[in-house]
Amino acid sequence: MTAVYKRELRSYLTSMVGYLFIFFILLLTGIYFSAYQLGAAYPKFEYTLSALTFVFLISVPILTMRVLAEERKQKTDQLLLTAPVSVGQIVFGKYLALVTIFAIPMLIMCFYPLLMSKFGTVSFAGAYTGILGFFLLGCANLALGVFVSSLTESQVIAAVLTFVFLFAFYMMNGISSFFSEGALSTCITFGLLIFAAALIIYTMIKNLLISAVVCVVGEIILAVVYIVNSSFFSGGIQKVLNIVNLSSHFDNFANSIFDIKGILYFLSVIAVCLFLTVQSVAKRRWN
Repeated sequence: MTAVYKRELRSYLTSMVGYLFIFFILLLTGIYFSAYQLGAAYPKFEYTLSALTFVFLISVPILTMRVLAEERKQKTDQLLLTAPVSVGQIVFGKYLALVTIFAIPMLIMCFYPLLMSKFGTVSFAGAYTGILGFFLLGCANLALGVFVSSLTESQVIAAVLTFVFLFAFYMMNGISSFFSEGALSTCITFGLLIFAAALIIYTMIKNLLISAVVCVVGEIILAVVYIVNSSFFSGGIQKVLNIVNLSSHFDNFANSIFDIKGILYFLSVIAVCLFLTVQSVAKRRWN
């Protein structure tokens, strides 16, 4: 894994991709810092971090689009897959290199509260809590980008899909407002999702019987739950969408709250995305 990590890290530091990523984040941080802290004399650095969450929509797709897609396109993934390391070590080594690149601007950001303290009173606990949450949010976005990159051999497609997913998560509050909170409409929506899941299963395993059983059993369970306790579905869509709303879990950190649940959430997102990436790569390995 160490060899994979060093190779990947070297590739970012010997090309413009890693430097552009660092420059882009620090540039926007400097602009917002000048506007809020230096210009408006606002004492909370967390406010700047909260305004910067959109930066991942552009920077993460650019940084992660080649991490696995390029390997598949150049057929160099066959060398990695035949190396004496597990798929998990390959994926984690590449992801750790991305986190290292992201940690560079984050370390520089740690000096901003110290700079602010020269001009007034600053809550270091609140500022560094916000920095921690911002770092975890970025790591979760990077993990998602790595997973999407493992699904295709085209860097362009990987970048576009990553942007689409991140943008959807970023706009999740607006998306959830389009759905009714009524129990019946929520139940119907979940029923359609179960049907869609059955179709996805069929496309993956090409087994009509198993797909039909999953669909029928799921719909029956859904109907029984609705008959027994229809209030269970009230606002259900909003609750589900809130789970995948990455930015909303950063809000507590932006408000200077050390959120243990938020930390566990981001770590869970990272673990799930890396697990799915390992499964995607392993499937190609056996094929």
